[in-house]
Amino acid sequence: MLLFTAIMLPILGSILIALFPGKYPRTRQIIVLLVVLLTSVFALSAVFTPPEGRFPIVLFVNNLSLSLRLDGLGRIFGGLVAVLWPMATLYAFEYMKHDANPRSFFMFYTMTYGVTLGIAFSEDMLTMYFFYELLTLCTLPLVLHTRTREAVLASRKYLYYSLGGAAFAFLGLVYLMMYGVSVDFQLGGVLTPETIAQRGDILLVIYVIAFLGFSVKAAMFPFSGWLPTAGVAPTPVTALLHAVAVVKAGAFALIRLTYYSFGADFLRGTWAQSAVMGLTILTIIYGCSRALKETHFKRRLAWSTVSNLSYILFGVTIMTPLGLAGAITHLVCHAFMKITGFFCAGAVIHQTERQYVHQLNGLGRSMPAIFGCFTVASLALMGVPGLAGFISKWSLAQAAIQSGSPLAAAGAGALLISALLTACYLLSIVVRAFFPPADFDERSLEGVRDPGWMMLVPIFLLAGVVIFLGLCSTPLLQFIAGVAGGQI
Repeated sequence: MLLFTAIMLPILGSILIALFPGKYPRTRQIIVLLVVLLTSVFALSAVFTPPEGRFPIVLFVNNLSLSLRLDGLGRIFGGLVAVLWPMATLYAFEYMKHDANPRSFFMFYTMTYGVTLGIAFSEDMLTMYFFYELLTLCTLPLVLHTRTREAVLASRKYLYYSLGGAAFAFLGLVYLMMYGVSVDFQLGGVLTPETIAQRGDILLVIYVIAFLGFSVKAAMFPFSGWLPTAGVAPTPVTALLHAVAVVKAGAFALIRLTYYSFGADFLRGTWAQSAVMGLTILTIIYGCSRALKETHFKRRLAWSTVSNLSYILFGVTIMTPLGLAGAITHLVCHAFMKITGFFCAGAVIHQTERQYVHQLNGLGRSMPAIFGCFTVASLALMGVPGLAGFISKWSLAQAAIQSGSPLAAAGAGALLISALLTACYLLSIVVRAFFPPADFDERSLEGVRDPGWMMLVPIFLLAGVVIFLGLCSTPLLQFIAGVAGGQI
């Protein structure tokens, strides 16, 4: 019941927000904050004291149902969502202060919270697929929010990509229903040796198709084009798209598909593993290369997300317990690093309306708090020791080398190339902000300052977590190792 309450509270709360008159913005903010905080309390209560057994929502025929159950992986993803959403909501209050339609924004923003928790708390592939599709419907109005021509085109592109990916993923669900012992998530998979012997070849094809389908939300090449385009949405939306809600839901679904449905033992060493691993390695380099070329601030960070999401997918395709642990570690660490970077970019755009990298000269002098935190996030994304990014990248490289696969070893090399390119495209922003050219006009900084506390507090907290995870990661790594090994 606790899991169901955590999911339904923000969904029902969003309806209340929609009905509330727009002439009382302060009261609406209080309602939104209360709903989000209560949801996080329920969700974190479930994460730290997981309820036993399953909670059926809807029963169908042949033992099929929409049901909730919390295992170790769901606890990690659910806890991550529950921690980040309240901070993103506080940030959104200031960012959306002068927006023309905040009621619509906060309605879908809050609803998305419940749907994302539904993905985390799903017991089986059918339930996860149901919430996965709801996530597309909830986030589409957020991408469309500004109603500009760019927003219309971006939302259309997002919808086309998402529906196409859902069709591919649905094939995987159908075959699991037909040939699996169940569609429940079980570490090791649900395919029997007899089924693998009889249907192994076609199941490998279906796995690759389903992997490509779920990888659309994870922005894997060649399906990554929608993510930078979706940057036209307000920054609180793009931050959650890139850090936790959409792209992480895609990565989470691929972990479930590979380790909990088809099974890593069945897939390891096959052509299917080589195919999907090759695409993730290609995406790591492709995303960094596009980020290096991009001149728009938010789109540069978006291409960075394309690259970093494939770090997670690379760990998934290693198909060992250590690879799974590395993928989960980067899923957590990247969330804090990237949401910090996007919040800083949004603060710059909110305060100055400057959106391109060449316009950021000298802003570090007038916005030291924002660019100080952005520097922390940038160094972490590069993988500098002592910060969160180093922990996750080290875990992935270690898993790749220990797997003994030549292709995985090439992937470890791609991580090093990516770190170098990341330094180029992120540190160039930091250098511009703090060390502008000699002919820089100081008068262009007049009136520019750091934003208010509702933006600064979440950014400081998130930057602090990035440092904390880099210095005190042992408890998290031990928990993740337990999940990957099946002990939790």
